[in-house]
Amino acid sequence: MLKQSHAISEELIEWRRDFHMHPEIGFELHRTSKIVADEMEKMGYRVRSGVGKTGVVAEIGEGGKLVAIRADMDALPILEMNDTEYVSQNKGAMHACGHDSHTAMALGAALLLSKEKLPGRVRFLFQPCEETVDEEGKSGAQRMSEEGAMEGVDYVIAQHVDPSIPVGKIGISAGPSSGGVDSWHAIIKGKGGHGAHPNKTVDPFYMLAHVIMALNGIVSRRLNPFDPAVVSIGSISGGFTENVIPESVKITGTLRFTDESVHEQIHVEIKRAFDIVKVLGGDYEIRYDIGGPPMINDKYVSEVIEKIGKELLGADGVGEIEKTLGAEDFGEFMKHAPGAMFTLGTQKQGHEEYLLHHPKFDLDERALPIGTAMLAEAAKRFLE
Repeated sequence: MLKQSHAISEELIEWRRDFHMHPEIGFELHRTSKIVADEMEKMGYRVRSGVGKTGVVAEIGEGGKLVAIRADMDALPILEMNDTEYVSQNKGAMHACGHDSHTAMALGAALLLSKEKLPGRVRFLFQPCEETVDEEGKSGAQRMSEEGAMEGVDYVIAQHVDPSIPVGKIGISAGPSSGGVDSWHAIIKGKGGHGAHPNKTVDPFYMLAHVIMALNGIVSRRLNPFDPAVVSIGSISGGFTENVIPESVKITGTLRFTDESVHEQIHVEIKRAFDIVKVLGGDYEIRYDIGGPPMINDKYVSEVIEKIGKELLGADGVGEIEKTLGAEDFGEFMKHAPGAMFTLGTQKQGHEEYLLHHPKFDLDERALPIGTAMLAEAAKRFLE
């Protein structure tokens, strides 16, 4: 499969660079989705467009098991700072997370599989809006799942580029590999007044100081040390001049987890932290934007991917995936079927290393045939 994949390297690069030059954000993936749908139809796939707003679902084969391959397509609201012939033409938008290559490699895998006699079905899930959510707080994976994209699927797989790993290597491990995520937004309410008479106020900044200490103590003092979790503050805003104590202060943050029981406990502990405000004479409001679940790689699916990686790349070509509490909504698809995501080495040797989401992020395109072959071979293997 790796030999066939290298034979279409030029097409992979052409697709990837075209998507890179024309990045689209969130659910506004009209050009990207049309190209994907058109290409998949040319290959003989049964195509359904507009799934999850601008997602594309394409299937080939009949009967038997059904394997899904997911590729996210959206870019980030970042001004690209690279000087390449394929630099972004959409100012303020950039494929700084490698989704252009994910889409290109999925198209490549689809092309290879279209020439195979499959003993079952393969379904490609080209997903919008992995990086953010819509006005109802739902990501592309959530929207596509709600519209039946995972119906009947036996296994689901995906990959993600990793610029810290050399080309020719992948990472895969069973178990948690990214965190579930919620955002939280709170207002601490006090009583404003003149800065020279703090005794006549209920100072929200004073109460905030206690809340910050309590929030930062949740992971270190309230949770089991063996349960990965994060509670972070992202913004604080309040007041409008130096000698006036304001009525209220706003504070926002994020929380991460890998276990649902820990998720519930963090909510309890955040409430406990903010209840301090009432003891000090104030009040508060808090709301949550409930995000996606953690990504838990299935043991069997991970073992199969590891075996394929060693067959294609050699024993030294497979390592453990770097665990992170960064968010990845692929976990939404894995709520419906066992699955796993592996990381693909795309490091540009001899160049300064820029990680994902950096305005100078780029990847070594020699990795494209490798990721393509991994997806195609895995799909075949899970149909056996």
